[in-house]
Amino acid sequence: MKYQPVKLKHTFLSINEIKERSQFFYNLIKKRRSIRQFSLKKIDDNIIKNAIKSAGTAPNGANLQPWHFVVIKNKKIKKAIKKAAEKEEEKFYNKVAPPEWLKALQPLGTDEHKEFLEEAPILIAVFEKKFSIEKKVKIKNYYVKESVGIATGILISALHYSGLCMLTHTPSPMTFLNKILKRPINEKPFVLLVVGFPKSNTKVPKFASQKKSLDKISTWFK
Repeated sequence: MKYQPVKLKHTFLSINEIKERSQFFYNLIKKRRSIRQFSLKKIDDNIIKNAIKSAGTAPNGANLQPWHFVVIKNKKIKKAIKKAAEKEEEKFYNKVAPPEWLKALQPLGTDEHKEFLEEAPILIAVFEKKFSIEKKVKIKNYYVKESVGIATGILISALHYSGLCMLTHTPSPMTFLNKILKRPINEKPFVLLVVGFPKSNTKVPKFASQKKSLDKISTWFK
């Protein structure tokens, strides 16, 4: 396809408006917390659709958009995912994970039991597409992990902005998701997002709000 530039559509804001927006977003996103206790309250599908469409705007290698999002509401499928995930997590906690990793996880109070995979109203499985197939032709995708990582970040931000809570869940390996969700071999599970509203009196680790200061996470050259 020949490069065909089009005029950029951009709304120019005053410096004060930009500063206000940046402060508003920071004040909102800093309240995001990972939760593991979900209520049964249902979520309007349009909220999830808008969040996924937002994720689909992410910058990506050669605009090949190497991602696929699978939304799971079906109880039987969620139960199957929970069973498969707990099987892998049992191996992790009891056989695979080194002592220092388990020590780092202790403040979270996590173990191989993942009740939230059934409790939460929605699971979103994010897949990375190593290559695409169009009209029986294999098309290599570029910067796949980087692209899918950025899209997932936008998805999380959009869900949080909408007023939802979530957990990023990454049992290893996650290949069981391909089988359960009937995804093709060119797709690899990237992350499983558990989405919903918190139960009453849901608790999160105290240290979760203790983020590193700006000078610890950034370097400026002026």
